[in-house]
Amino acid sequence: MAEKFLEYMGKPLVRSGDEIYYGDMNDNHIVKFTILSKDTDDNPNKINIKLLKSDTELNEKDRIVKESTKSTMFEALDVGFVWLDRALK
Repeated sequence: MAEKFLEYMGKPLVRSGDEIYYGDMNDNHIVKFTILSKDTDDNPNKINIKLLKSDTELNEKDRIVKESTKSTMFEALDVGFVWLDRALK
């Protein structure tokens, strides 16, 4: 039986520890969010965003299309969703 993931706007959103992946591996690109640090209330305050090619045959360095760091999860998600949307058009 296929595993069912949480979806946002029709694409899987999967968290593993401090990493969040957004997108379908069957598409050309996905977005990876990495929480680099948290404040005293355990809220992320430094998040790395990477737009990646979904080809797992490549090493991660060669898969990176775009990369940025933001100070709030909202900003990071906003940038990541736009990058992915544009990459898939």
